[in-house]
Amino acid sequence: MERQRSFSFKSTRFLVFSFTVSFSFIFLVFFFTWVVKSNPSVHQATHFQFNKSFVNLGGHKPVTVESLSSSISNDSAGTVKRSTVKDSPFVKPENASGSDKFSGLKEIQRQESESEVLEDGDSELEDPETDQEGAPGPSIEDIEVESSELTEKDEIRANSVDKLELPSSSENEEAKKTRVTSVDKNEVPSNGKIEEKKINSCDITRGKWVYDESYPLYTNGSCSFIDEGFNCDSNGRRDRHYMKWRWQPQDCDFPRFNAEKMLGLIRGKRLVFVGDSINRNQWESMLCMLMKAVRDPKKVYETHGRRITKEKGNYSFKFVDYKCTVEYYVSHFLVHESKARIGQKRKPTLRIDAIDHGSSRWRGADILVFNTAHWWSHYKTKAGINYYQEGNQVHPRLDVSTAFRRALMTWASWVDRHINPGKTQVFFRNSAPSHFRGGQWNSGGHCTEAAWPLNGTLGMNYPEKNKIVEEVILQMKTPVTLLNVTGLSAYRIDGHPSIYGKKPRNRYSSNIQDCSHWCLPGVPDTWNEILHFHLQSKQKHKSHSRFGL
Repeated sequence: MERQRSFSFKSTRFLVFSFTVSFSFIFLVFFFTWVVKSNPSVHQATHFQFNKSFVNLGGHKPVTVESLSSSISNDSAGTVKRSTVKDSPFVKPENASGSDKFSGLKEIQRQESESEVLEDGDSELEDPETDQEGAPGPSIEDIEVESSELTEKDEIRANSVDKLELPSSSENEEAKKTRVTSVDKNEVPSNGKIEEKKINSCDITRGKWVYDESYPLYTNGSCSFIDEGFNCDSNGRRDRHYMKWRWQPQDCDFPRFNAEKMLGLIRGKRLVFVGDSINRNQWESMLCMLMKAVRDPKKVYETHGRRITKEKGNYSFKFVDYKCTVEYYVSHFLVHESKARIGQKRKPTLRIDAIDHGSSRWRGADILVFNTAHWWSHYKTKAGINYYQEGNQVHPRLDVSTAFRRALMTWASWVDRHINPGKTQVFFRNSAPSHFRGGQWNSGGHCTEAAWPLNGTLGMNYPEKNKIVEEVILQMKTPVTLLNVTGLSAYRIDGHPSIYGKKPRNRYSSNIQDCSHWCLPGVPDTWNEILHFHLQSKQKHKSHSRFGL
């Protein structure tokens, strides 16, 4: 009996042991299967790709970019989508003939900074030499692209910020296309400074040039404010096609400029343009556009009796019926042009740590439109030898990009200290490209034969100065709206004065052509349409906020 009991006891223990081992084995199998399915290595790889998928601008919050395969679109700094005839960025007028009219530049000089045509009073900067500022887009090598789960058919729409418009690359039609996708609101400062750029679901920087017989918005005969340098028609230019291009955003109907509405927006206010001669180009355009709504031209006058010329000067035009002024103040660099003793001589310097001494005139404005870029391409400015000054120190040598950034930071500090965002709306227009072919402005560069916009901007790089402007604006406390005109202007090689910046009697006394400034009527009218659009949109936003909509 004892043996039987002992045998029975051992059998029970064996069964329990077997059951435990079997259960443990099954548990391990299920656990191993779960681990394999979880695959932590995938998470690591995904995280790596996620980090690679950002364009990082100087340490600011990154913006995701994704790659799509496309042969019909081209996103530039102005994000121009080629959805027109033969992938052209402009719509061909029906009465145009000859394929040569629409052939773009096969080779465009690499452009890094704007070229300058010397004006009266430019003698302080001797022997200027320039790089050209091109149009949109960092190269593909500059952008690390995410392997996205989205398919090629997924529609990714630009949804950047009103404060900052990021560039995208410009490539040939068979290459990959990189678009800037929406900015995650968790990725940018939530201090209210940065606003959505796609106002009313319309990204105005993406679109095409459309030939419109109803343009221009004014004529040379109806506007007496165009100085000789921009008055191409009066200087003998006989082709009129350059006047008839209208910018059409791809996602909406861009409102036609309405002079009465614009004057209504600035009634009782000061609209002030501050910058170089390209900003004067835009300011003269604005005067002419507004005059369409003025019944009595005698009620518009320059408050000091000055006549607009190429000479250095400041102007303030009063519109009596609307109790407003439209002003321009010259400031080539936005910082102070000075002199310092270097060796035995006093030489011109640029005080990159001090705001322009004329800045007191800017204060109190209701709308401020700034720019600087044009003069940063002079020989002395680019070389940076014994030219840039901070305090009492004149730098023996300083890189122009570093100097430009410090100057912009000086301007930004002034705006943050002296501008009341509750009263003043601040805009900064980025650089407008030059289109010299066969040389620079002083070495045979020309654009005379260009009668039509370019088919593409392949070979043009997004200007470094634009990137610096964007980075500085992001660091400011004061909201600043970037007027991004680089991309849309890059196609308009036909819009420059070339040899028609002078009267015929003076034209051939010099072989210098102007492929930097713009004929009026012309491309700057579009810049003002964009400004008008932003002002209207901000006004609507204020009205909706007031009524709690």
